[in-house]
Amino acid sequence: MQQHSSLSIPAQPDKVLTGDRATGPLHLGHYVGSLKQRIELQHRFEQTILVADMQGLTDNGHQPQKVAANILNVVADYLAVGIDPAKTTICLQSSIPALAELTMYYANLVSIARLERNPTVKNEINSKAFGRSIPAGFLTYPISQAADITAFKATLIPVGDDQLPMLEQTNEIVRKLNQIAQDEVLVECRPLLSHMTRLPSVDGKSKMSKTMGNTIMLGSSEQDISKAVKAMYTDPTHININDPGRVEGNVVFTYLDAFHPDLQYVAELKSHYRAGGLGDGKTKTILEECLQSLLAPIRERRALLLADKAQLVSILKEGTAKAREESDGVLRRVKTAFGLNLF
Repeated sequence: MQQHSSLSIPAQPDKVLTGDRATGPLHLGHYVGSLKQRIELQHRFEQTILVADMQGLTDNGHQPQKVAANILNVVADYLAVGIDPAKTTICLQSSIPALAELTMYYANLVSIARLERNPTVKNEINSKAFGRSIPAGFLTYPISQAADITAFKATLIPVGDDQLPMLEQTNEIVRKLNQIAQDEVLVECRPLLSHMTRLPSVDGKSKMSKTMGNTIMLGSSEQDISKAVKAMYTDPTHININDPGRVEGNVVFTYLDAFHPDLQYVAELKSHYRAGGLGDGKTKTILEECLQSLLAPIRERRALLLADKAQLVSILKEGTAKAREESDGVLRRVKTAFGLNLF
């Protein structure tokens, strides 16, 4: 896993939209995959972060409390890692009525067949084993995402390559709406691809997942971090310290690549491990020290933030009010394009 300190971003001003479903506290996968990038982006662009509680309900409608209980957890995670509400608009999806209304209008421009062909949707349907019992809200997720992106006139969307079909579908909707209006009512977006591969789970069997419980949360205790690192998958053939070991597929080294501040030191550890003479206990101790150092201040800030939930609500309310003003303007233009602005 390679880290890149600079982003390849076009020179022209862009508006950035990103966000997370409020289905649980955020974890190290979120941190290395998107949160660090957002901290940098907020100093260079106008950035909106959406707490996507409505989209969280698309596969949690039977347990809405799971989403409701995690809204402030997600906001606290944002602030704890360094996202600044004075530089980034943090808003709540369900409190921006224009998003739901835009979703309904856009739904008339997309067929069921097209939604079912979306590779991202197909993969998620298979992974969740919905069969034909697919919640309608889940199937129309790409339409909802198009509403989010266009409502804030976002032009640059940080995503992994697995999300590219979602942006393609957004741009299809933009083009169809503009064709109906015979005007550039909406603007197309483009991806800002992450250079960071997905962080694997501690057991090495899959990606980190809030629902699968194979993660290290940003608010994890010292004991939880220690337990997770000790359980990490390494090289099963590296039985004795003096045996040569494999770095590839070794979760401990994947995490060292992602989080250790001294990449030269990590390279030396890899050489030593490959040659033999370096035990898994030692590499796990090094990783644990690294993660404890990274997460201790985040955990402390997070605890303080959650102790004052009124402040979190205030920040979210202020950002949402700003987001509503902008999205309402886009909604008026879309309704005009459909000939629905009679008064």
